[in-house]
Amino acid sequence: MKMDMITNVNEYEAIAKEKLPKMVYDYYASGAEDQWTLKENQNAFSRILFRPRILVDVSKIDLTATVLGFKISMPIMIAPTAMQKMAHPEGELATARAASAAGTIMTLSSWATSSVEEVASTGPDIRFFQLYVFKDRNVAAQLVRRAERAGFKAIALTVDTPILGRREADIKNRFTLPSHLVLKNFEGLDLRKLDKDIQWLQTITSLPILLKGVLTAEDTRIAVQAGVAGIIVSNHGARQLDYVPATIMALEEVVKAAQGRIPVFLDGGIRRGTDVFKALALGAAGVFIGRPVLFSLAADGEAGVRKVLQMLRDEFELTMALSGCRSLKEITRDHVVTEWDRPRFAPKL
Repeated sequence: MKMDMITNVNEYEAIAKEKLPKMVYDYYASGAEDQWTLKENQNAFSRILFRPRILVDVSKIDLTATVLGFKISMPIMIAPTAMQKMAHPEGELATARAASAAGTIMTLSSWATSSVEEVASTGPDIRFFQLYVFKDRNVAAQLVRRAERAGFKAIALTVDTPILGRREADIKNRFTLPSHLVLKNFEGLDLRKLDKDIQWLQTITSLPILLKGVLTAEDTRIAVQAGVAGIIVSNHGARQLDYVPATIMALEEVVKAAQGRIPVFLDGGIRRGTDVFKALALGAAGVFIGRPVLFSLAADGEAGVRKVLQMLRDEFELTMALSGCRSLKEITRDHVVTEWDRPRFAPKL
């Protein structure tokens, strides 16, 4: 397929599958065990329907969002994904430039194949740094300080990975990072076991901390008490525990438990602008996309990532217009109907 013929985000995956070595494609695309949650992350969106309002003047639509005090062009941001140079030689640098061009936030993975300094060299834009807190706290402290010095604006602390999930495709393929690539942020550092400690992290950085990997009300309340700046509802792209709910299904529980005290974001399964709208209607302050970035990067480098961000933006803007919403604050719970509240809107006979 010619790149100018691509009309939606999903079409990039087929191109990436053709272009990438099987081991690399499988690493990016696969989930844990039976991959039920992997499929459900996308399928669950299809069970949420719209209640559009039509008697509204939608000649002007404002997509701008504010995230941790930073104004961005739209509530669609880039999630941390590892080892992007396996997808394209420019890897995270291409992704950073595309995010900058779109006026949105990129989150750099700890396990990136480009360093925080290299990504910072692409320009002074708003970027977050994803962190696993390591047993050797000196490693984590060094990474955080380097991210701070490089101008990163927040830490996304991943808390759903005390040990890695069982990804059978990687076992079959005997996955290893290709020999010409390195995890640039760890050159010369010693990797040991993972250990989460929000309070300790708060003592070594003044950057706001987003907690990534929360799926329940109970953990939301713990996070709020710990003083985090926000929560990212995530199941690690369905790569950890299979048969956890799709993130869109867990979102409302987390939003209700947060009680408006901190913003809640959604990561996982976003492939359409309609998905973005549904997430915001259920209380998300914004969304993060991961695999669409990897697949478009593999297919067409920086231009691919730019196009994915533009397509999602355009679809989201269209969904807002057709739902009668002129700004993000006008997107409400009444604009969607879910499996668990359909009786509310049953027609009166």
